[in-house]
Amino acid sequence: MKKNILKMLVMAVCMMVTMPAMAQFNLKKAANAVSKTAQAVTLSDEDMAAYVKEYIDWMDKHNPVTGPDNKYTQRLDSLTQGLTSVEGIPLNFKVYDVIDVNAFACADGSVRVFSSLMDIMSDEELLGVIGHEIGHVAHKDSKKAFKQALLTSALKDGISSKGGVAAALTDSQLGSLGEALVSANYSQKQERAADDYGYEFLKKAGKNPWSMAMSFKRLKALQEEAGAQKTSKLNQLFSTHPDLDARIKRMEKRAQDEGIEPPASMK
Repeated sequence: MKKNILKMLVMAVCMMVTMPAMAQFNLKKAANAVSKTAQAVTLSDEDMAAYVKEYIDWMDKHNPVTGPDNKYTQRLDSLTQGLTSVEGIPLNFKVYDVIDVNAFACADGSVRVFSSLMDIMSDEELLGVIGHEIGHVAHKDSKKAFKQALLTSALKDGISSKGGVAAALTDSQLGSLGEALVSANYSQKQERAADDYGYEFLKKAGKNPWSMAMSFKRLKALQEEAGAQKTSKLNQLFSTHPDLDARIKRMEKRAQDEGIEPPASMK
């Protein structure tokens, strides 16, 4: 079951470094989505928060979370020390001990990093990934994408609140939500804004913002290593991270213009 759940991992409310997409919807599903749109528009912020919490709780339950004494947990805790909140949203970090190479951040401030990604990235590179994804949370891209997934996924009819309480989702509905989130996408403008926010976020937290450029460089190297292997798990990382060369140059130039020295690992 774990393998199937990982295939459905979120990309937006839980915006990942990202999964390949795209879920294909037939005409019947498209018609159903129209009726759900009218219902979901009535969702309150409280309803949205409840659904986000339900989803991340479901993910944590169905994936192996490393304990406090685990080497991955201790490394992530050390790495993210001082990263406590974003735009008033408390951040919480956990590691999934899985073979997939990925990470994601949710609209509620939940950040999940996969152990296999930690195996192939330095601390600075991981910080860049985390900073970028937190940028999407800060700009509410994640929240908007989550709502859109509710509109278009094969959830039960009438997902709006009943009696002031958001209706709970079944495992099947949560799975359908995951499939819709996989197909979410960000614009280049949103990606650039998330890059900029991540840069400032890391700098203000006392981290070296060169991490942004370093993370994109690592993704670029992984992309080249993956090559034409269409089924490679590494291809998960690239579907919504186009134009890495331009993003690398942009983040490097910003750090250079500000006179910030790169980490020792880059020298």
